[in-house]
Amino acid sequence: MSLKNKLNRMKNHIVRDKPDQPVEHLEPVVRMEIPFLETWTSHGVKPYYLDEDYCLILEKTYKLSDYHGKYRLGQIKDAVDAWNQFEGTHPLSAKGLAVEDLFFFDTETTGLGGGTGNTIFLLGYAKVKGDQLILRQHILPRPGSEIPLYHSFLEKVDYNTLVTYNGKAFDWPQVKTRHTLIREHVPKLPSFGHFDLFHGSRRLWKSKMDSVKLSNVEKEILDFHRTDDVPGYLAPMIYFDFVERKDPEGMFKVLLHNELDILSLVVLYVHLSFQILGIDSTQSSDEKLLVGKWFDYLGDKEQAVKKLEQLISESAGPESLAAKHTLAFQYKRLKNYSTAYDYWNEVRETGPEDLRLEACIELAKLSEHQFKRYDKALMFSEKAYEEMKERAVSNEKVSYDLEKRLERLERKLAK
Repeated sequence: MSLKNKLNRMKNHIVRDKPDQPVEHLEPVVRMEIPFLETWTSHGVKPYYLDEDYCLILEKTYKLSDYHGKYRLGQIKDAVDAWNQFEGTHPLSAKGLAVEDLFFFDTETTGLGGGTGNTIFLLGYAKVKGDQLILRQHILPRPGSEIPLYHSFLEKVDYNTLVTYNGKAFDWPQVKTRHTLIREHVPKLPSFGHFDLFHGSRRLWKSKMDSVKLSNVEKEILDFHRTDDVPGYLAPMIYFDFVERKDPEGMFKVLLHNELDILSLVVLYVHLSFQILGIDSTQSSDEKLLVGKWFDYLGDKEQAVKKLEQLISESAGPESLAAKHTLAFQYKRLKNYSTAYDYWNEVRETGPEDLRLEACIELAKLSEHQFKRYDKALMFSEKAYEEMKERAVSNEKVSYDLEKRLERLERKLAK
C-alpha cells in the first residue's frame, strides 16, 4: 500500500480545527491485471480491489423455498421461531435471536493444523435476508493478499451468532490467528455467539455412524447426496495448483464444495433444533433418549424429566428402560425416592446388563439410607456383587465400596 493511499484512507479520521484546506489530488489506485479474469467473471466471481491489491468474491442467492436434502432452506425460520417459544436452556438455543442474526460459516484452508503456517484461502458464509438466503464466498487469489480478503469479509459484518461445524476448534481460531497478523490494516473481529453443530451431531449420532463428519451426516441424517464433489482433503492441493498456474478451473469445484457445506449447516441446524425441541415426527426412540440425557447433562431437570417421561409413555423398548435409569437419578435428587426405587427395580429385573449393576447398587443405597430396609439393601448388594463376578467387571472402587457395604449391612442385621 503506497504512503499516499494510506494517507487518503486516514484523512476522514483527522480532526481539523481550521477550515478544510484544498487537498492535493492523489493518484488513482492502479487496478491490477487479474489472470483469467474473464473466466472468473463468467462464473459470477467479481474482483474486490483495495489499494494495489485485490481478492475475489462470489455471491449466490437462494430462495427459501429451495430444498437441500429433506428440508426447505426456509425452515430455518421455523426453527428460530420454535426456539423463541422454548422455555428451557440449551447451547443451541436461538431464543432472543432473529433468523437474520445467524451467520452460517465455513472455511477452506491450506492444511488441517493450526498456527500461522496454515492459511485460509476461502471464507464462506450465508445469511437470511428477507425471503432469500444470500451465500457469499471470499477467495484469496494468492498468499500475500490477505488484507483485501479480510477487509472485504469484515467491512459489513453485522451478525450475532456463528453457526459452524467444528468451528469452535478449527475455523474461528484460524480466522483469529490470521487476523492477528494483519489487524492494523483491517476491521476488528466482532464478538460472536457460536453454535457448533459438530458437538450436537456427535451427541446424537456417534453410535450409529463410523464418523460424524459432515458428509456422513448429510447422507444418513439430512438425506442429501453429493455428486461429483471434490473431497475436502484435496482442496489445499487444488488451491496450490491454482496459485502456481492461475487457472481457476479447479477452484470452481472447491467453491461448490464449500457452498454445499454451508447449505448443509443451514438445514442441519434446522434438523438438530427439531430434534431437541421434539418437532421431528420421525425422531427415533434412541434420539429421544439422547436428547433427554443431553438436557440431564446440561442440568435442565425440568426438560430432562419432560423428554424422558414422554419417551417412557411412548415406548416399551430398551430406550425406555435407559430413560428410567437416567430419570431415577433425577428423582433421587428431587427426593422422590419411591419413583426412583421403582424405576431402578425395573431396570434391575429387565434392563440391559450394562445398567443392571448400577441399578442394584443404587437400590442398595436407597434401601439402606432412605427406607432403612437393611435386608433388602443386603440382597441388592449381593446381587450387585454377583453381577460383577458374572460379567468379570474390574473396578476396584466399586468392588471396595460393595465389600464395605456388605460388611456394614451384615453388622446392622446382626444387632
